Order: sequence, then structure tokens, then C-alpha cells
Amino acid sequence: MDALDLARWQFAITTVYHFLFVPITIGLSAIVAGFHTWYLRRRNPELLRLAKFFGKLFTINFALGLVTGIVQEFQFGMNWSDYSKFVGDIFGAPLAFEALLAFFMESTFLGLWIFGWGRIPEKIHVACIWIVHIGTVLSAYFILAANSFMQHPVGYKYNPQTGRAELTDFIAVLTNKVQLVTFPHVLTAAYLCGGALVMGVGLWSMRRHGHDKQMYRKAARVGAVVTLIAGIGVSISGDAQGKVMTEVQPMKMAAAEALYQTRDSCAEFSIFTIGSLDGEHEKFSVTVPCVLSFLGTGSFDGKVEGIDDLKRELPGQISQAAEQRGEPARYVQPADAVFTPNIPLAYWSFRLMIGIGMLASAISVVVLWLTRKGRSEVPRWLVFAGVVAPLLPLLGNSFGWIFTETGRQPWLVYGVMTTSSGVSPSVTAGTVITSMVVFTILYAALAVVEVKLMLDYTRRGADPYKPTEQTADDEPLAFSY
Repeated sequence: MDALDLARWQFAITTVYHFLFVPITIGLSAIVAGFHTWYLRRRNPELLRLAKFFGKLFTINFALGLVTGIVQEFQFGMNWSDYSKFVGDIFGAPLAFEALLAFFMESTFLGLWIFGWGRIPEKIHVACIWIVHIGTVLSAYFILAANSFMQHPVGYKYNPQTGRAELTDFIAVLTNKVQLVTFPHVLTAAYLCGGALVMGVGLWSMRRHGHDKQMYRKAARVGAVVTLIAGIGVSISGDAQGKVMTEVQPMKMAAAEALYQTRDSCAEFSIFTIGSLDGEHEKFSVTVPCVLSFLGTGSFDGKVEGIDDLKRELPGQISQAAEQRGEPARYVQPADAVFTPNIPLAYWSFRLMIGIGMLASAISVVVLWLTRKGRSEVPRWLVFAGVVAPLLPLLGNSFGWIFTETGRQPWLVYGVMTTSSGVSPSVTAGTVITSMVVFTILYAALAVVEVKLMLDYTRRGADPYKPTEQTADDEPLAFSY
């Protein structure tokens, strides 16, 4: 592999790994804030114990997420300098806001929440954790605004003197049509991850800590409710996202179905397909009529363009659009195949994203039914399902991002800059593979730390309630972070 291939692999590894922490941070911060607020209203000691217990898990995950996020910025400068130079003026504003929110607002108010027990007024104290959650949401919004520019560039002009894209309308970047559908989808997926984690930990703790069975049953049911509602939100927002995606990136939708021939109406959606390795020749499939037309256009009779037609049409359309904007060709006129992403990867990542997310929601329905009032025992198989449940939304999120980023290829910025033109010209394959090995070893070590800390604190369970822990003379958190 050359430097470009290795740089792409490194970006994929570090990005997918980092995003394992992001949705848990967003989703779990909301649930912790919910437990803390619920305690202030009901004064039920169990709710306070749950807020502190899941607060520990949240803090561990938050810390690891910050560390892995720093590497993202480092590799942009090292491996993708031409890309950074071209979009730096666009990305500077949203990423600056994200950094301020992530490293200042979130960290500051998380510190106040951790060490503020008994030291600041209760309502201000609970507001701190809500501000942390709001900060995580805003950070996600600004990051997604930058990513949405890559999917559908708006709010800029090309400067031929500097060879850079320059920001002309920051509001247009923040209200990009892709951004407006991607953000709700990512946010509800994050709540799905947080809910599944609380549900799984609650189920496992019900069997391990029998003396607190009712408390953990409450946690499991709260997690299941969040998972179910978030799953519905993911489906609705994903449907809206699919329609915008078909509009701005028709090749991505065609690749998601491995649809080579245009369907003028009632395009079928395949649930399962066996075909050639390149995805071009179908041997067996299970399909649902007209569903792809609805996903792409909102109508069961809608037209969905196929890969073969798009390969003929897209080069001319993109060249004409670039010429109208006064931009030079950022690519050499490629062969048709270059405009086609990896079809099997797009096809299966799209289905795994949907299927795994639906499975997590299905488990939440079963959990709500089997933990309903009047049932005192949890089946062993349900505990196993609960342990697996937190992994499912994380995998679904990963497959979703793999589909989003690889389905856009060969573009870094769709229709403007190709991936091959964004890599650092001076970087060598040896440099990239060296840094990739170092990062992989570092990430492996961080994974061991993360999993060990999460398992240790989960096994330990919630700390006992101390009647005095809300007084000003008590220790800051009544347990060690």
C-alpha cells in the first residue's frame, strides 16, 4: 500500500475508535442528569446512588474520549495537509467552537459536578451536569457541521490566489441541509448507546447485587425506555437522512443497494443478497418491493438512479458545477469506476447499521416486558442479552459512519476535492505506518484501561447511601473517581 492507502486506514482506525466513546458520553450524560434531577424531586436515595454510580462510568468514558479525540487533529496536520489547507478556513470556526465547548465548558462543569456534592446549592449542582450534557450535544453539532460540509459543501467561495476554500456564510455551514438531518440521527443514536449501556449494567447488577435488586431493576427499565424511544428516533431521522442523501449524493444510495440499473418506479430493497465479490452480479436475494423508492424519495413510485447511469452522468455534472464556481479541476478526469465506492462495503455496512440498531431496540422491548411489576426474577439468558446490548448500538454507529464516509468516495469534499488530492505530498508510507503502529498500540492500551475500569466499577456497584452526604461537611463525592 502507498501513503494514501495507509493514511486512509489510519484515519479509519482512529476515527472509528474515537467514536466508540462519543455516543456513550452524550447518551450517558443525559441519563445521569435525569437520575440526579429525579432524586431532587423524589428524594429517593436509590436515585442518588444511581446518579453517582453511572456518573463514575460516564467520567471514565469522558476522559478516554478526550484523549482519543486529540489524535484526530494531529493526523489531519500530518497526513492530510493539502486537505487541511483547502478547508482550514471553513473548519476553523466550527472546530474552534467545539474545542471551547469540549475542553472548557464540559470539563469545567463536570469538575463542578464531581466535587460539588454538599458544597454548592443542590439546584445549581444538578444544573452543572445538565450543562455538561448540553455541551456534549453542542460539540457534536459543530463537529457534524464540519463533516456535513464534506458531504455537501455550502457557504464558501474558492480563492484562486491562495488555492483555498474561504468561508462566506457561517450560518449556511451550520444550517446545511445534510447537517439538519444528520444531527438528529447521530443524537438519537447516542441516546440509544447510553440507554443500552444503562439497561445492560442494570440487568447484570440485578443478579450480582441481589440486595439492591429493585434499584437496578429501575435502572434497567430506565435504560430500556431510553433505548426504545431512541430507536424510534433513529428510524425516523434515518429515513429523513436517506432522502437528503439521495438528493445530494445519489451514488451513495445506489451503492447502498448495489443498484446498477436505474429503477423508474417501485425500486425494491434487498434485505439479504449473495453475489459476486464486487457486488455487480446478484446470485440470490430477498427483497421487499418499492421500499428503496420510499427510502430515497419518499414515494413508493419514486425513481432511483442506478450505478451505471450515474457513472456516465456524474463526471460531467461535477465538472460543470466546478467550472461554474470558478474552481479548477481538483482531479484528473477519472475512469467511470473511480466514481463508484466499494459496493460490497457500502451494501453490508448499510444493512448492519440498520439491523444491529433494530436488534438493540427489540431487546429493550423484551426487557420492559420481563421486568414489569410483579416479576421478581430475571432469566439468565436475558442477563446475557443485556450484557451484549451495549455493544450493539456501538457497532451500529460504527457501521453507519463507515457507510457515510466510504460511500462518499472518491471525494474528501464531495464534488470539490478528491481523497487522493488531499493527502500530504511529503508524507511517506514509512512515516504513516510508523505513526499508525504507535497509535494502534496506544489505543490498545487505552482500551484495556477503559474496559478494566468500567468492569471494576460495574462489579463494585453503587456505593451505599450516606444520610449525611448532601451536607456541606461531607466528602465531595462520597466515593473516589
